[in-house]
Amino acid sequence: MSLLYGPVPSWRLGRSLGVDPISASGKTCSFDCIYCQLGRTKHGISERRPFVEPSRLAEELSAIHDLPIDYVTFSGTGEPTLAANLADLVAVVREALPDCPIAILTNASLMPRRDVRRDLALFDTVVAKVDAPDDALLRQINRPFAPYNLAHILLGIRRFREEFGGKLALQMMFIEANRTRAREMAEIARGLSPDEVQLNTPLRPSPERPLSPAAMEQIERAFAGLPVLNVYRAERPAVMPLDEGEMRRRRPAERVE
Repeated sequence: MSLLYGPVPSWRLGRSLGVDPISASGKTCSFDCIYCQLGRTKHGISERRPFVEPSRLAEELSAIHDLPIDYVTFSGTGEPTLAANLADLVAVVREALPDCPIAILTNASLMPRRDVRRDLALFDTVVAKVDAPDDALLRQINRPFAPYNLAHILLGIRRFREEFGGKLALQMMFIEANRTRAREMAEIARGLSPDEVQLNTPLRPSPERPLSPAAMEQIERAFAGLPVLNVYRAERPAVMPLDEGEMRRRRPAERVE
């Protein structure tokens, strides 16, 4: 089982080589989101620990030569900030690919922790998720294992925004459960001052149906004045993955309607 997967044609990050710092046999996460493309969380945890050895990542990266990529992105089979050795893994990528920017996709559930914010500050781009405007909807959509409520999470993101010199993006996944709460979500985004707001809906296999392009356009109007990227209008580059199986284990194909 490789720690690397892709490159994937990311609608947010271009040609993105994935790094899976968890690389578990089942999804290991601090959330159990009802829309997750990986299905139900097998290992629901909120305490950080090392999952993979940095030397293993260094060995896999040493076999990569002249691969056309725009980003190296930490994501994969769970919440990447659960990896207690995240800083060491970033250092390995910096040494192997010094000219390539590094991103991370996080559900933001552990951002109230100072050690997590310290590790996230090592990335060039941080994509943090907010799917709900209140605790009731957070519990309904994200089904957290982490001990923090929405106010704690938003405070963690806000503190990180104040400390971070790189690009901070907010991803907001819209499904039927929160489609009428777009104005409240937009107010949250305005209060966090991200560099980009990524409006998403489940286009890959998911227990939740995606919203239509028209519904997403209506939601987008609530975010007027903010720098918005809508999943339906984003471009996806052509890529050739190193291993199709490793990629699909973390990133199922998009739906064909």
